Amino acid sequence: MDIFRNLLHHGRMKSPWFLHFDCGSCNGCDIETLACLTPRYDVERFGAVNIGNPKHADVLLVTGTVNPRNRLVLRQIFDQMPSPKAVVAVGACSLSGGVFRGAYNVVGGVHEVIPVDVSVPGCPPRPEAIIDGLLEAMAAMAAKIGRGPAPGPTLMPWDPDPGREEPASARPPDSRAAPDGNGKAPEERGTAPAPAPDASPPVAEDSGRDPDARPPDGHDQAGPGSAGTAAG
Repeated sequence: MDIFRNLLHHGRMKSPWFLHFDCGSCNGCDIETLACLTPRYDVERFGAVNIGNPKHADVLLVTGTVNPRNRLVLRQIFDQMPSPKAVVAVGACSLSGGVFRGAYNVVGGVHEVIPVDVSVPGCPPRPEAIIDGLLEAMAAMAAKIGRGPAPGPTLMPWDPDPGREEPASARPPDSRAAPDGNGKAPEERGTAPAPAPDASPPVAEDSGRDPDARPPDGHDQAGPGSAGTAAG
């Protein structure tokens, strides 16, 4: 029985069958999803096949906004799919409601009704991104049956990486840090801050001469070069 199950899982990983369900989109994401089946993008080169029966599907591709009328249908389709299975939310509307978020007839994203394994953002996303999402869904399925590690989250360039510490140069300066850089304020250390050095120019000692008095002729104040020329 285990040999048959392993053979079945191996075949599902090599040839994923996906079902496309439109919750009510503007057909932008639907056109891009169907473009994946054209010879230009040829998603079938990965063994993927588009079918219409949820009982034969491995991956569920969902587009459009979820509303109270289709949320039950979406849940029924998900329950009819055999396990292990994966769900790919395609487009901004299926992720969060998109431009229709907050409307009275919009429930929200697909994750409000069924668990989502892969999210493909965009309005609409490109066919290449949808194909990448389908391959990520297969990696998620492989992890569910113990044939591979669980895929990590895909971060955008502006998202912080939780597994990497930010360099010190990228951190905002601490306004409470002391000049020695120990990161503690003077009141936390129990010592008062050192007085700032006096930045005023030094005052020359009074030699008893009148600063406004003009020196006698032949004794103008000049540098060493001028003094040498006068002596010659």
